[in-house]
Amino acid sequence: MQFLEGSWVQITIFVLGFFGFAVARHIYKHKDDNKHPLVCPIKFDCHTVVHSDYSKFFGVPVEIFGMIYYAFISFAYLVLVFFPMPSIMSVDLAIVAIAMSSIAFIFSLYLILVQIFILKKGCSWCIVSAFICFFIFILTMMNYDFNEIIRVLTV
Repeated sequence: MQFLEGSWVQITIFVLGFFGFAVARHIYKHKDDNKHPLVCPIKFDCHTVVHSDYSKFFGVPVEIFGMIYYAFISFAYLVLVFFPMPSIMSVDLAIVAIAMSSIAFIFSLYLILVQIFILKKGCSWCIVSAFICFFIFILTMMNYDFNEIIRVLTV
């Protein structure tokens, strides 16, 4: 099987999305599990962070938003690797991917700043998720030719 030039970026984003989903699911699964509680590997205080007032957005746990985001990104890039799309359709997907990765990156940055400056506690799982968002954002920006997107949109 031959991959198109640049597919390594799409495959990397897919893999990052898969691991991001696994991290968000791990937080969600162990957050309220007294039998198997969420353990921070590097002596942070995950419990305080994931149970703070900032752990929900519009009443929904942020890890749910994370799982939805990572699942969408993984699926979208998996589809792009195996089924390259015509330019107009790929532009639509590009706009959605750019918007979602930008929003996820900014929201992750906000949550990290909350941990540092407001809670004064850290969650290693949350930081891993934020790094994954950052790398997805950077790779998403590298993956698209913005001049081509503008050209297709203005035709």
